[in-house]
Amino acid sequence: MTIEVFDYRRDVRNIFVSSQMRSRFLRMEPGQQADLHSHDLGHEIFLILQGRARFEISGEVADLGPGQACFALAHEPHRVSVIGGEPMTMYLSVTPHVQPTHTGRTEDGGRLPVRFQPSSAYDVEEDPAPAVELLAGFLDLSEELASAAATAAGEQREAGARLREALAAGDEEAAGRHREAMWLGLRGVMEKLHEAAEQWNRLAPRAGKTG
Repeated sequence: MTIEVFDYRRDVRNIFVSSQMRSRFLRMEPGQQADLHSHDLGHEIFLILQGRARFEISGEVADLGPGQACFALAHEPHRVSVIGGEPMTMYLSVTPHVQPTHTGRTEDGGRLPVRFQPSSAYDVEEDPAPAVELLAGFLDLSEELASAAATAAGEQREAGARLREALAAGDEEAAGRHREAMWLGLRGVMEKLHEAAEQWNRLAPRAGKTG
């Protein structure tokens, strides 16, 4: 497979979008300021590539230049503004990226009503399937997720009990085997959760008003 290479001087857009992560290059003009917002699920990291930016995160302020990075954790109100007389370009990523991805905030930090965005807001083509079909797929995945979680919970209890015994006995080899069994159960649930989140992101823009 050919590696796709992106260049911030050319690809000023979302360059990767999934329910697990959204990444993009963003350019802002002198004096421009983003709205105050937070992410219910996602942590966001920012890396300045050109120009300078002022970040306000949970009431704290920092000015960053090229090569410097900062992050905002889930639920932390934040915004960025351009300082100086030149445009600012940065790389950012939000992990995970599940609709509604942004929660608007008032100046005192209060939450504004939820707003879902069209797929095009993230440079993604809208799923052409009927909304009712996308809903059925999401509900099926929700049931599969619940079943996987219930099965894994029982397996985790059994493997966890054995891991506890191995740890108490100082048996690292046995502990490693039981730890791996627990990891496999967790991995299966997380994979199903990611699959359901992907379906949700296809459904959400089609299930009501956006913007």
